[in-house]
Amino acid sequence: MTANGTLMRLKDKLVRFGRDRSGVGAIEFAILFPVLVMLYIGAFEITIGLSVSKRTSRAAGSIADLITQQKDVTKSSLTEISSVAGAIFTPFDTTGMQIKVTGINIDAAANAKVFWSWASNTTTAPYAANTAVTDVPADMKKADSFLVRADLSIPYKLFAFGPDFLPGDMQELTIRRTYYYRQRQGDNVACGDC
Repeated sequence: MTANGTLMRLKDKLVRFGRDRSGVGAIEFAILFPVLVMLYIGAFEITIGLSVSKRTSRAAGSIADLITQQKDVTKSSLTEISSVAGAIFTPFDTTGMQIKVTGINIDAAANAKVFWSWASNTTTAPYAANTAVTDVPADMKKADSFLVRADLSIPYKLFAFGPDFLPGDMQELTIRRTYYYRQRQGDNVACGDC
């Protein structure tokens, strides 16, 4: 009778335990909490990445726009104009940002060639003078014209979401923008020491 009574008490406790719904909210919360945190951090990461992307576009466009307003430039003036990018990226880190500016001469046969070039991270020109430029957009390739191309690239390191979940080569993205502008004054924008 004691063994039978013990089994009955155990059965009653199991039935009560099966019907007990207190704590279900805590279990649901424990299951959903990691998913919600990942969604929040992912949304935050995407927002920051889009902000950096937008600033990259704005900086590249501003550099090209400022250069096309000049009749001539020098390496030192290009360095000063490029400092605009740092101001546009505030408060983001600009370590590793690379800026290349190229003056492109388009001849009467609509062949685009490098007139001069400058890069922020090197003392030598990134492109040799008179080399062909093949990536000029078709609608910008007007005979007997001049273009200024500004290339800006910046590394963006995933800092909230990626470090523990993504492979090492995916933890840093390079955001790159290229803009073409026509000169505003004269036939071209000259650079004497580029």
